[in-house]
Amino acid sequence: MMMILIAGYESSGQIPSVYRRTCLQDSLPALAAPARDQWDRFTSSQTYRMTYVAVPLIAAGLIVAGEDSHFHSLRDNFLPSFRHHYDDYLQYAPAIAMLGLKIGGIQGRSSWGRMLVSDAFSASLMAIAVNTLKHTVKVMRPDGSNRHSFPSGHSATAFMTATMLHKEYGMTRSPWYSIGAYTAATLTGLSRQMNNKHWLSDVLVGAGIGILSTEVGYYLADLIFKGRGITYARLPDRPFDPGYKPSFFGLYLGLNLTPGRYALEDGREASLSTGGTAGVEGAWFITRHIGIGGRATISNMPLSVDKILQDESLDMISGYVGPFFSYPLTCRWLVGGKLLAGYVHYPSCRLSDIRIGDKNGFGFGTGLSVTFLANHKFGMKFSTDYDLVTSGFVPRGGIRHVLTLCGGASIMF
Repeated sequence: MMMILIAGYESSGQIPSVYRRTCLQDSLPALAAPARDQWDRFTSSQTYRMTYVAVPLIAAGLIVAGEDSHFHSLRDNFLPSFRHHYDDYLQYAPAIAMLGLKIGGIQGRSSWGRMLVSDAFSASLMAIAVNTLKHTVKVMRPDGSNRHSFPSGHSATAFMTATMLHKEYGMTRSPWYSIGAYTAATLTGLSRQMNNKHWLSDVLVGAGIGILSTEVGYYLADLIFKGRGITYARLPDRPFDPGYKPSFFGLYLGLNLTPGRYALEDGREASLSTGGTAGVEGAWFITRHIGIGGRATISNMPLSVDKILQDESLDMISGYVGPFFSYPLTCRWLVGGKLLAGYVHYPSCRLSDIRIGDKNGFGFGTGLSVTFLANHKFGMKFSTDYDLVTSGFVPRGGIRHVLTLCGGASIMF
């Protein structure tokens, strides 16, 4: 979900040509010049700048739709009674901030007329897309209240208004406007899941629709107004530094797999199915290659006994620290690794008269990752992690192997 957090932080992915040469020459020589030039032209195109975040968000939502129940079980197990309605108002916070700044006399990108036309296009496109899908796809909400779950209208609205504020003030005045706007939008999306109103796929697709609608809306207004009504120039692009230290903080979201079978006290055999994992991960890099950081997650693993799926599941809370490693393939693509050690806790779980969980222990983890830097402040990561942890089965104990396929997005600093 951190891809959601500052998903539209900067619409332009363009790198000045002098830094393209400097960075890429300092990276892998196997990247041929024609391929580099073609990639540079693509990442500098209008199509790329409008879609490089929104389209991956929508695609991710469609991909995880089949695993929605795994991720939603985290909500059911850790926040079963969460009921708060601040998200009904928070979705409009970036728009209120944008109008407040404008009324207060702080000039943004556009004049009143150009801004209102841009925003009218954006809101119309978003509303048409969301309502068409809601009444066509008819996905049941997690709480069973109706079949208008997909996509999340609150998330689409929140990320639409966040992108509006980002374009008007984040790209012209300060990136902190963008970070604040997308933080509010992310909290809206998370709250819709915590309130049992939406699946993860609903929120991801809604966020993508909100961002893409605003990008297209502003593009249409640009075609109409051309150079008229631009009241404040955008901030200059900052070139990528070849000595860039990839410090980051972001959300961590994945599917965990625990192979093997475990003997219970009564002689029956237990196994764990694929479950969901969510948390945060970050590291401060001392050099461009080595940093120190950590990861904190919650996990849920469906439990089967003698190959019969149970209503109960095994949950785990973990926290790790250790060194992180990074190597730049190019200015935008990084490969990384980590060696972590930490603490795990299993909340209590009962199967008839057998107790599982209610146990603490230690864990060791490692992993390999690939990170794409969309811009200086936003990175998308895909990784495969392996953990060796104390087993949650009592009193047998032992160790458990956990493989996690995960993705996420990070604030880079």
